[in-house]
Amino acid sequence: MTIIGIGEDGLAGLSDASRKALGEAEVVFGGERHLALAGVTDRGRAWPVPFDADIVLECRDRPTVVLASGDPFWHGVGGSLVEKLQPGEWIAHSAPSTFSLAAARLGWRLENVVCLGLHAAPFERLLPHLARDVRIICLVRDGKAVLDLACWLTEHGWGPSAMSMLSALGGPRESITRHRADSFAGDTGDGLVTVALEARGGQGIARSSGLPDALFVHDGQLTKRPVRALALSALAPRPGERLWDVGAGSGSISIEWALCGGTAITVEARGERAANIRSNAASFGLAHRITVIEGEAPGILSDLATPDAVFIGGGLDAAMFDAIWPRIAAGTRLVAHAVTLETEALLSDLHQRHGGELMRVEIAQAEPLGRYRSWKAARPIVQWSAIR
Repeated sequence: MTIIGIGEDGLAGLSDASRKALGEAEVVFGGERHLALAGVTDRGRAWPVPFDADIVLECRDRPTVVLASGDPFWHGVGGSLVEKLQPGEWIAHSAPSTFSLAAARLGWRLENVVCLGLHAAPFERLLPHLARDVRIICLVRDGKAVLDLACWLTEHGWGPSAMSMLSALGGPRESITRHRADSFAGDTGDGLVTVALEARGGQGIARSSGLPDALFVHDGQLTKRPVRALALSALAPRPGERLWDVGAGSGSISIEWALCGGTAITVEARGERAANIRSNAASFGLAHRITVIEGEAPGILSDLATPDAVFIGGGLDAAMFDAIWPRIAAGTRLVAHAVTLETEALLSDLHQRHGGELMRVEIAQAEPLGRYRSWKAARPIVQWSAIR
């Protein structure tokens, strides 16, 4: 199988190796636009909708070409196909990606640009990336989606952002127009479009642990800001790692974990709280990184993918610990909080048996008291953190 990236210049932009593979192929898969650009007629098979890689794999013993836009391994079909093939079953010839072409037209350093595919994803995916003067290149479905994106940016406080709308890059129909998000008046035509943003108007989401409590929808079951910062410090999130958030409440720990580049599985017994977690994950653009499991721990944990870290914000008892501790792998970080004397006693015992760090946190905030101010103390929190 040969995977070929093709641009708007069609056959003229292909290498000799790509044209040779295309000429020898018995079957050529691609979108209708790709097939037209390559001049393929009788041998061509358009992608099914929805996309199904298994149809291509049915031809794995025949000379087969797969056509994709630009670089097939950057928001393209290449990764979906190769993960189902063995080494030696495929070869790829990439063309310049749309991101590369857009950066070249605008004079942007691509290594300093956020590149996103939003043609099949919600605009909320932008939220973790939006910050003052950040440059973002994103693929969107069509011109109508560009108008929708401009409206979305304006509604979220990024109306002054500069938007460049680029289409058919690298071909004779190439078009680049520049707009401001809150006064967008571009052509809403058909076909994939690239949007280059220079974010202005807002501040974005802070990258420090302990985001303001007001950012989360909750029913009072929320790990408060200073305690959340201490928990995340102990959990030590890293990109690509998986968290179990047991008794997740509002999901605030999972959200801040995911903002660091990881994924989270939240376990919550109450349906209304599980709904709050989903709402919070969506509002931060992290619904694709946070899986919400509605059910009782520890029983519901048996079928979950193995974590790199576990947070238990409440409800820990000896039975839950005995179910979780043997289940997690060596090196897994576990952080548990207690507010009751009974759970505090359990954490003290676990610290004695398994080591780690045991810490009691007392926090008070200044509040009005008549004409003066006084300290109002929150319930003390006991935190035990350990490595399996």
